[in-house]
Amino acid sequence: MRCLRFLRRGFLAMLPSKRSAGADGGESKRAKLGESPSAAAAGVGTASNGTRNGAAPEIDEDLHSRQLAVYGRETMRRLFAADVLVSGLNGLGAEIAKSLALAGVKSITIHDVKMVGMWDLSGNFFLSEQDIGKNRAVACVSKLQELNNAVLVSALTEELTTEHLSKFQAVVFTDISLEKAYEFDDYCHSHQPPISFIKAEVCGLFGSVFCDFGPEFTVLDVDGEDPHTGIIASIANDSPAMVSCVDDERLEFQDGDLVVFSEVQGMAELNDGKPRKVKNARPFSFSIEEDTSSYGVYTKGGIITQVKEPKVLRFKALRDAMRDPGDFLLSDFSKFERSPVLHLAFQALDKFKKEHGRYPTAGCEQDAQTFLKFAADISEASVGPKLENIDEKLLRHFASGSRAVLNPMAAMFGGIVGQEVVKACSGKFHPLYQFFYFDSVESLPTYQLDPQDLKPSNSRYDAQISVFGSKLQKKMLDANIFIVGSGALGCEFLKNLALMGVSCSSKGKLTITDDDVIEKSNLSRQFLFRDWNIGQAKSTVAAAAAIAINPSLQIDALQNRASPDTENVFHDTFWDGLDIAINALDNVNARMYMDMRCLYFQKPLLESGTLGAKCNTQMVIPHLTENYGASRDPPEKQAPMCTVHSFPHNIDHCLTWARSEFEGLLEKTPNEVNSFLSNPAQYAAAMRKAGDAQARELLERVSECLDKERCNTFEDCITWARLRFEDYFSNRVKQLTFTFPEDAATSTGTPFWSAPKRFPCPLQFSATDSSHINFIMAASILRAESFGIAIPDWAKNTSKLADAVNKVAVPKFEPKKGVNIVTDEKATNLSSASVDDDAVINDLLTKLEEYAKGLPPGFQMKPIQFEKDDDTNFHMDLIAGLANMRARNYSIPEVDKLKAKFIAGRIIPAIATSTAMATGLVCLELYKVIAGEHPIEDYRNTFANLALPLFSMAEPVPAKVMKHQDLSWTVWDRWTIKGNLTIAELLQWFSDKGLSAYSMSCGTSLLYNSMFTRHKERLQKKVVDVAREVAKVEVPEYRKHIDVVVACEDDDGNDIDIPLVSVYFR
Repeated sequence: MRCLRFLRRGFLAMLPSKRSAGADGGESKRAKLGESPSAAAAGVGTASNGTRNGAAPEIDEDLHSRQLAVYGRETMRRLFAADVLVSGLNGLGAEIAKSLALAGVKSITIHDVKMVGMWDLSGNFFLSEQDIGKNRAVACVSKLQELNNAVLVSALTEELTTEHLSKFQAVVFTDISLEKAYEFDDYCHSHQPPISFIKAEVCGLFGSVFCDFGPEFTVLDVDGEDPHTGIIASIANDSPAMVSCVDDERLEFQDGDLVVFSEVQGMAELNDGKPRKVKNARPFSFSIEEDTSSYGVYTKGGIITQVKEPKVLRFKALRDAMRDPGDFLLSDFSKFERSPVLHLAFQALDKFKKEHGRYPTAGCEQDAQTFLKFAADISEASVGPKLENIDEKLLRHFASGSRAVLNPMAAMFGGIVGQEVVKACSGKFHPLYQFFYFDSVESLPTYQLDPQDLKPSNSRYDAQISVFGSKLQKKMLDANIFIVGSGALGCEFLKNLALMGVSCSSKGKLTITDDDVIEKSNLSRQFLFRDWNIGQAKSTVAAAAAIAINPSLQIDALQNRASPDTENVFHDTFWDGLDIAINALDNVNARMYMDMRCLYFQKPLLESGTLGAKCNTQMVIPHLTENYGASRDPPEKQAPMCTVHSFPHNIDHCLTWARSEFEGLLEKTPNEVNSFLSNPAQYAAAMRKAGDAQARELLERVSECLDKERCNTFEDCITWARLRFEDYFSNRVKQLTFTFPEDAATSTGTPFWSAPKRFPCPLQFSATDSSHINFIMAASILRAESFGIAIPDWAKNTSKLADAVNKVAVPKFEPKKGVNIVTDEKATNLSSASVDDDAVINDLLTKLEEYAKGLPPGFQMKPIQFEKDDDTNFHMDLIAGLANMRARNYSIPEVDKLKAKFIAGRIIPAIATSTAMATGLVCLELYKVIAGEHPIEDYRNTFANLALPLFSMAEPVPAKVMKHQDLSWTVWDRWTIKGNLTIAELLQWFSDKGLSAYSMSCGTSLLYNSMFTRHKERLQKKVVDVAREVAKVEVPEYRKHIDVVVACEDDDGNDIDIPLVSVYFR
């Protein structure tokens, strides 16, 4: 799936190289208000596995499968042991707490001494007007608990002391003075073990994060990527030794990486497990600083695997880091000098609040002057290099909006800080080291803001109005928005838009559509859903939750897929009334369709996607930027069919084969059986008409299923499973190695079994091997299910199953000569055609008719469709068993069921933090789009990887401009022509513009071409009439035009690529 086009094309190249019940099975009790959780005295970074009630925490893999794909079990166990404090339940604090609850830490204590005010309603989605006057932590605790009942959530409402902090592994502060932050950080920094300290702040369109994880913090995995590997083709006896690899895939090693060698034949000295450093890394080779001249001569084989070493970081305490911040983490290279200015601005704000007991007032000149003076004084008194130029305009914007915690900023920073807490508690991924500053000042309207327009009006949007003014707020209230998708991204967008007040007036409207229903695995990220919503429509539940956040939201929830089939729902009038479309999708086809529709109707499209800790955003703005489909990823490399079926060399190949076999045996073949039994005559006619090798092979499978492989009892199913094991993992391997012995050579004389091919060995079945017997269990149970056979209780008893399987008679196998095994990597079909296919097909059909007579009346098989997210259905047990036995044949490392699920189930890794960040970034762009008049330089596309962390923001690519004479256009233009024109009139319209139109088509049909004499009779006919007659176009009543593609050339005969032409005939 293509959820991150930029990540795959450009971004990756930049990289260095609810629970519904407690883990003990019981329901977790909620801690009382004001009560802190018990301490878990685990070390930071290298924290030991946590326990709950003395037992290792269990992981609900159905719930956390997408998160497990990012973190792995060890990291999840560390998270399950982590106690975290979040102090300051403004919008940012709420977002951080949300991310941590979804991640599944052991406990979250939320602390606040402030009361809920109207300004909090624009940032904190837990709060409502009914909460005004309550303590912010108390008002949030029950709704935070709903996100994950296995997390202990408690509220603390008294003033914090250092004694409180000792109970936690990580503490986060979002609303704290610098003086108090120094005190708490000093304590955390010197505590044994150190307590990870994070200070984060959002002030209008400005934000900051500071991390201190102690004097010595161990990062166990700096990037979360799987170790890179390579298959060796040759190793030189030299110093340094050159290692060449097969050109199957480019190597990802970089100079300085450590690698280990294994399975090397000939030069066995390298198989000692000792890490060796890579140098002179190339796409298919590298060197090692080692003299191999005296080693044995390399003959064949060998795998190189990257060794990922822990990294130790030494953090400065906040007090020291403020004086000497070191290098700032940058996000936007057009703002290279911005971070030092913001470092100063946040200090000036702290001084202003200390002196005045409040934030600067929005639009107040006196406060702005005071703030500027504080900034100048701090800069002058600072040790080290002084800022040469203090951007006063920037600091005025900072001061004016500093009180506001805007939801998009809170969402973005909530994702960043939430991920930093995960790092602090687990050692997974590289921490932010140590300051990060960010601003989106370009989100402000292009017009001058009137101070009167910034004044509060006692509404829930006052915080936002203090930054953008009431004029933009009204436009947001009246906006007509279309969100496609209501999953993880969609939930975040709905929450953000509800808090921002988008589509919250009688003139506004938000339409959201999603044809999917809620599943258990959604609950760890899609936070608007609860376990009692499983099975309900996503869009309906999400819309109701969004209305609970802001009752003024005007939302229409639909269950339609956005596609050509639903253009009667999302018709021209619907699109004409839209202001903006927002993608919250997870597949490329839907994205491309939405891109096409936004191009056609010239509507802005805000696009985003996530992949584990990575995310990207892309702004598609009419007449300014390129569209989403302007550049395409190369297709993902697929393993050749012969590799998957006969010559696998990695576990992915084995799992691809296993899933294919699962679907063939349990879904496709039963479907074919049912098709035959439902209408034998029609089925036979279709097979005879096809008459090819594939039809023959299909009939052979159906025939086997209804004859010699037909099962009537569960014992028959055990027999079938045991014989399948023998066929797959013994007989086929014996035949393969008989056809191609280990010393076989190709036509050029090179060894046939050269890398990357791996020479296989057959397996000897053993009922005492648990992996063998578990394969038999899964296969026989699913076979029984497909035949409608009752499954006895003893079927899951391995000892009784072993007794039954030992009774199965297994025929002796003798390899045959002349068996054709496909070795051509370009082959797309393993079926070999035969001159007598027709005769064989007829013979098989005759046999099938006889087999059918012996079946019970109304017999039908039950096709089994693969479902990866149910661990009780034996689907993944069978696929993992198939793949691992095959891997054992070829000496490929095996995987556990969870890893098999990720690969075979094509699970997209996903976590809540990157989703929150992506949607926050998109909503910062939404301000610009709704305000209008922004130049392309104000917009930002973003690529981010929270694991590193890395943030890269850049202007979108402008739309390509095409020209002809005095005409110019881009992909965004559509030439509209009013009137019910004839073809001749349309041709003349082009001629008047200096273009010679020689061909005209509608859909896939040619309406007119000057080369065809018979087309001249169409010249005087209306364009729409010719389209109806020739292209069989049916123009629905709601559509007033017809679209035609016109081919033109200039006076010199050069083709001119013109826009789509719309003839408005009504």
